[in-house]
Amino acid sequence: MATSSSSQRIGVVGYGHLGQYLVERILKEGAALGLSLAFVWNRNSEKLKGLVPDELVLGDLSSFADRQCDVIVEVCHPQIVKDFGLHFLSQSHFMVGSPSALSDPDLNQKLRQAAQQHGRTLYIPSGALWGGQDIQRLNDSGALKALFIRMSKHPSCFRLTADILSDWTEGEGKRVLFRGSVAELCPLAPNNVNTMAAAAVAAGSLGFTGVQGEIVSDTALRDYHVVEVEVTGPDGFSVQTVRRNPARLGAVTGSATYNSFWNSLLVCKGHGGRVYLC
Repeated sequence: MATSSSSQRIGVVGYGHLGQYLVERILKEGAALGLSLAFVWNRNSEKLKGLVPDELVLGDLSSFADRQCDVIVEVCHPQIVKDFGLHFLSQSHFMVGSPSALSDPDLNQKLRQAAQQHGRTLYIPSGALWGGQDIQRLNDSGALKALFIRMSKHPSCFRLTADILSDWTEGEGKRVLFRGSVAELCPLAPNNVNTMAAAAVAAGSLGFTGVQGEIVSDTALRDYHVVEVEVTGPDGFSVQTVRRNPARLGAVTGSATYNSFWNSLLVCKGHGGRVYLC
């Protein structure tokens, strides 16, 4: 249950690169910003030893409510959203770092209903999505006609559930791995297409089935990821953006996205029982 103290208590679920980044910033800068760390959970708790104070380590995620969080941040895996999302929203605001989980229409609807029922906000961080709030405004005005997103990365940066990239070779250039609806794409690359999932939430009238996406393997992209967004409105209106996000070889998340997540967390002050792009 959310506390009424002036310090906002944050629970972090997942301690990969992004989780570690958020935890370190909360511990270093949180007090000055009115944030405190309530707990950190990781599938392998051994990874936390010596890095997170023992009293902040949560061994059993099902006991999260004991830590009385104001906001729970998931930066782990879509399965956590499926298994615990409804429980989290019954006690606190919930920031979903793996919004690809919302491509499941049943889960999407249940999370929205839980947010409304409990008066909690289901936060969707923009991540690597540029112009998400502009897309949302166009959508809310009824003027959004189409949305297409292409994500291009070095093949070492993809984590796919299907065996369609195991034969890549250095120097092969570009290879289109998939093009279709974001609903179809999310299960194929759940850790790589959260930017597209956030866009599908912003474009609510189109949704996951209406927003189109493409993922491209490109061996030339050794230093950054590229996200291209094409927005179509009425009467010939269109916007195209290209975002180059510096990234190491093998990195799922580009470096600029870390700070984007931090800024999203700072927004999570409670926006009522609804979904909110932050």
